[in-house]
Amino acid sequence: MSGRIFEISSNVHEATEQSLDRVKGAIEGYLQFVQRVVPSNVMGGPELSDKVLGYAMHNVATAFDFTRKLMQVRDVDELGRLQMEFIRVQMQAMTEQAKDLSGTAARAVMDSLKFPTSGPST
Repeated sequence: MSGRIFEISSNVHEATEQSLDRVKGAIEGYLQFVQRVVPSNVMGGPELSDKVLGYAMHNVATAFDFTRKLMQVRDVDELGRLQMEFIRVQMQAMTEQAKDLSGTAARAVMDSLKFPTSGPST
């Protein structure tokens, strides 16, 4: 099966590109909506909320970039290489994001446990 050529007609390719653009726009719009309507303190403070939504937007963009690359694939070997690279990059990103988010969440929890001071004691 190695070396088999994939061909997509230009009409199908164009329609797929337009559909991807609409879906990506809808997902990004939804994430922006969530960012506006969900209070930041619900998700552990503004820093954590911003990071979660930022990573979500980044991951959506990465998935759509991968999809666009898939549309350019010409053979099975290229498809395999592209898929393996995508999986490798996503696993690395997921690991880094999890570390960052867990650290940010831990700081948010610690900050929420701090007691406010009422001023200097006399």
